[in-house]
Amino acid sequence: MKQPNDFSFGEEASLLKDSARKFFAEHLPVESLHRLVAADHNPDRAPEVLWRADLWQQMVELGWTMLAVPERSGGLGMPLVAVAGLVEELGRAAFPCPLLGTLNVSYILAAAGEGADAALQEIIAGKAAALAMTNRHGDWELEHTELRYKAGKLNGSAWFVQDAAKVDYLLAVAQTDSGYGLYWVAADSEGVTLTQDAIVDLTRDQAHISFDNVAAQEISGKALSALTQAFPAIWTLLAADIVGAAEWQLQTTVEYVSTRQQFDRPLGFFQAVKHPLVNVMLKTDQAKSLVYNAACAYDCEPAAAAKYAHMALASASDLAGFASSRSVQYHGGIGFTWECFVHLYFKRQKHSQALWGDASWHRARMAEIVFA
Repeated sequence: MKQPNDFSFGEEASLLKDSARKFFAEHLPVESLHRLVAADHNPDRAPEVLWRADLWQQMVELGWTMLAVPERSGGLGMPLVAVAGLVEELGRAAFPCPLLGTLNVSYILAAAGEGADAALQEIIAGKAAALAMTNRHGDWELEHTELRYKAGKLNGSAWFVQDAAKVDYLLAVAQTDSGYGLYWVAADSEGVTLTQDAIVDLTRDQAHISFDNVAAQEISGKALSALTQAFPAIWTLLAADIVGAAEWQLQTTVEYVSTRQQFDRPLGFFQAVKHPLVNVMLKTDQAKSLVYNAACAYDCEPAAAAKYAHMALASASDLAGFASSRSVQYHGGIGFTWECFVHLYFKRQKHSQALWGDASWHRARMAEIVFA
């Protein structure tokens, strides 16, 4: 099926995006975000999980956790282009919550078949979830997983689990005697041990999780098929988050250089400042176009979804580094201070830049598809 010219971004998608922007602006503007996650500037502080669980419940009531759950399972089943619009606003607000991880898990469960219905019902009920599959070296290839499932029990470790302390369930990817499977585990199950990681991103938490003879519900014995189908959506949504954060960085920096005076002129008057910010705008628009192209392919042209998702996240990963460096530099001396809000987005972007593979990795995978 050929992609439509408007990426199928219809009225419902536009309303969802607009309502998300209003929700984040009203309930957690950047000043409140800074007070919430950056109250302690001590670099030696212990890892903390700082978020508004009450606001997360409001997001659940708005139905946002159901967006990626298929209609056949009782969810809303909205197209990925609509979900990407919501996640773009999530990134613009740098909002601390487990929404992105829950959406990621939803796409995997939706691709896993009938065995995932019970888990999807938990998500519909408002439960948050995270994917547990990466090994200690940051490798998520199935043959390198450190998790093993045998005789109904899950053993081993999963690393780099995103927003792990905020979720109710874990979707574990484990090796079995016959291949690789997907397993649904309550986060508070006996034998589950969560150890918080110290990460630079103040708007997220990350952990490595140990499983010691943990009882787990088997979702599917065909993890590879489900992950292959779902990963284009996962990559696309991360790229959308990066684009939203970059839009905030660009807008905030432009406002600053338009008011900050130097040599009796606004900083934005000078070409050395003006031209690089134009480049940020161009790179943001490029990445944004690729995000919605990838999302539309997932909805309308599945055979091309992986290729376009690699393109989108490669471009977004480059954007994350470029927009962050420009935003700090053009805020001058204040841009390096803890009190300046820019550092929240700088750190979120640097975390996102490497999450699920950097630009080089995605370009290499895209090349394999193109030249296969």
